[in-house]
Amino acid sequence: MAEITWPWQYNFPPFFTIQPHSETRAKQLEAWETLIIDYLKASKQSTIDIRESQNTPLFNNAAIERKLSQEAVLTILEDMAKTGKAAPVDKSKNVWEIYWHSLDEWGNMIYNWACNNGMNNSVCTLFELREGDNTADQEFHGLDMNVLVKALKRLELKSRCELMEFDDSQGVKFF
Repeated sequence: MAEITWPWQYNFPPFFTIQPHSETRAKQLEAWETLIIDYLKASKQSTIDIRESQNTPLFNNAAIERKLSQEAVLTILEDMAKTGKAAPVDKSKNVWEIYWHSLDEWGNMIYNWACNNGMNNSVCTLFELREGDNTADQEFHGLDMNVLVKALKRLELKSRCELMEFDDSQGVKFF
């Protein structure tokens, strides 16, 4: 995992309690959203399981003996969902996908890569997109499969690609 620089708030005990004052709360939620995105981006993760959240350094600062409650994590993730930065995976809202780029931005990055690399009108597997040598220098390399598929479905709605299934593999054809 790449190193993350913890913001000053991370060592400030009240940061781990959702604040009641609306202006303070808004700034606190914004700081948490930035921290969550930076942490997951650095660790190449795309999901948070609220039930496990207190076991990660992201929500548990052992140095100051503070943990963010599961209810507070849910509050932050619901706020992130309002701006398209997060979405619940399950109906009980225990597992969440986090998007450090919107699905449209991911789709555009992938589409631009495909166009720049002569992939129009040819098929490549999703494995090639996620793990292939040709994408090793791309930000979407190693992207969570669910996020990748959702981004490609956005492109498909714009008639820029077609998702395909063959045998036990998935692929995409770009237009």
